Amino acid sequence: MPSNRSTKTDRVQEPLRESGKVKFEVYGEEMVEKTVKLSGNSGRVYLPPDWVGCRVKIIRVD
Repeated sequence: MPSNRSTKTDRVQEPLRESGKVKFEVYGEEMVEKTVKLSGNSGRVYLPPDWVGCRVKIIRVD
């Protein structure tokens, strides 16, 4: 018998129809907010040196 309850996956990414954006819920250790700078034909963000070797996730907010 199918359940009417939504799963966690259903709740994590809820589209905001009027703006075309998606909501992400991320758990982590630290967060920094930076602006991407031009670097040749791409962009670059500098992060703290103690983050070297760590996994990071980048989310564009605008």
